[in-house]
Amino acid sequence: MELGFIIVLFLIGLFASFVSGMLGIGGSIVNYPLLLYIPVLLGVGSLSSSEVAGILAIQVFFSTISGMWAYRNDGYLNKSLILTMGISVLVGSFIGGFGSDLLSDSNINLVYAILATVAAIMMFVPKKHVEEQENSQVKFNYLIAIISAFIVGVGAGIVGAAGAFLLVPIMLVVLNIPTRVTIASSLAITFLSSIGSAMGKIITDQVLYGPAAVMIIASLIAAPIGAIIGKRMNIKILRTILALLIFVTAIKIWTDII
Repeated sequence: MELGFIIVLFLIGLFASFVSGMLGIGGSIVNYPLLLYIPVLLGVGSLSSSEVAGILAIQVFFSTISGMWAYRNDGYLNKSLILTMGISVLVGSFIGGFGSDLLSDSNINLVYAILATVAAIMMFVPKKHVEEQENSQVKFNYLIAIISAFIVGVGAGIVGAAGAFLLVPIMLVVLNIPTRVTIASSLAITFLSSIGSAMGKIITDQVLYGPAAVMIIASLIAAPIGAIIGKRMNIKILRTILALLIFVTAIKIWTDII
């Protein structure tokens, strides 16, 4: 890898991992379009959709660990939610990650665009007022949690994501989980999901380990910082940032596909 390419990858990793820790997502919603378009735009290199997906499968694993670590003592990690959705999304993401080797770049982009669009629509659906609930008081529909997590896992495994950009809206809007519990717990769920997608990509030899290593280093630096800042930000601001981020990304991917 050339130095310019390494620097660009590192900067992309820093930015996306910071957002990841702040919003409780794995960073793929940001990383996917940035890795696909920025290196080419700057003339330092290029990555195909399948290569980006392979890199992200590894990077998300580390970014969610470091982001989750920052929330470990704050009482926002809901163990029941994490286990219920985490195991289901882990199975789905392994299936998606393993099967993605059979798909073309255009098909991978299409799956990503569909996931981002669904997530964007859900983020603009009015949310019930449950923000004052304590973590111990949180209740949710287990069947919906299991089914939705599995479906998200399959799609996320295909694009090398962990699916948090769709899991977060589901947890907020469908399961009515308080925002801060959602952000913290989604990092843990996304970590479990990333295990499945990473294993699928590694087994089918879809990972470029050099670029992945650069992204991992950036993740370990920036994700905890993002998590610390996210804990201090207004909940409405966090939701707005996430909604706009997902919406813009969905439009960009659909524009390229069409």
